[in-house]
Amino acid sequence: MLGRRQIREKVVQTVYSYYQNPVKFDVLEKNMFSGIEKIYNLYIYQLNFLVALKELAETQIEIGKNKYIKTDADINPNQKFINNQVLIKLEENPERLFFTGQHKQLKWDLHDDLLVKTFQRITGGKRYQDFMKEDGYSFEDDQKFIGKLFLRYIAENDDFQDYLSDKELSWYDDIHIANSMVQKTIGFLKEDEESRTLIKMIKDEEDKTFAAKLLKDTLNGWEDNEKKLGERLENWDLERVSLMDKVILSTAISELDKFPFTPSRVIINEYIEIAKVFATDRSNIFINGILDKYCKDQNRI
Repeated sequence: MLGRRQIREKVVQTVYSYYQNPVKFDVLEKNMFSGIEKIYNLYIYQLNFLVALKELAETQIEIGKNKYIKTDADINPNQKFINNQVLIKLEENPERLFFTGQHKQLKWDLHDDLLVKTFQRITGGKRYQDFMKEDGYSFEDDQKFIGKLFLRYIAENDDFQDYLSDKELSWYDDIHIANSMVQKTIGFLKEDEESRTLIKMIKDEEDKTFAAKLLKDTLNGWEDNEKKLGERLENWDLERVSLMDKVILSTAISELDKFPFTPSRVIINEYIEIAKVFATDRSNIFINGILDKYCKDQNRI
């Protein structure tokens, strides 16, 4: 499921977009939840990429078998990669299969240039070659290998990120969320259990209500929150605070005020982390200072 931090991120993104291009609240709220659903599409698209790598490897083996002049490797191909137990579980996952069947655009073409180049980089790398030489088919080893492969060649691949951004602009800000979801999916797989359920975007109505209320409270309380922020600035004018810093602080203050049962330190830490993703290098220090001062002034525990 999408964690509360990721929901907070989407609220921050939505508030920021509102002050760039104001729209009616119902449209804004609808766009926010649509953006959350698009993260799921990205998540499936990335899982499909891993499955496509397996399918491409199988295709290469078949091509070798059908050569007129065959090498020993063509006759007796190393099948350790295509027999990777994690890839097989992902390939057979019914939820992934069903969702991809409903959204054909999320299926990778085996001739896709990015897919082919990534496959070539993987198979040419030392980690892959060492893995293929190792004896045995330990589930833990398969899991560790795919986790590292995903991190190195997909999550940290700038070309992959650029490709995704070209496909869907909103994915640029959400790649880190989908990356985390894929890594958790790989880590949650069990050797003796079928892979049936993937990560959900919204856990339940409580999470959906939290997102909608936080968005509404932040927008309705914007002027009051600006005043609260201005009162706590030292040797600094409110006009000099960046819009993103204002959005993060206003959202945090709204949550501190409207969700009293969440500990203040939890809320502060969440928005510090959000600042590291969306704001400038030193924004997290600034935001920590303002929110800490606000909580002390309000005796907010």
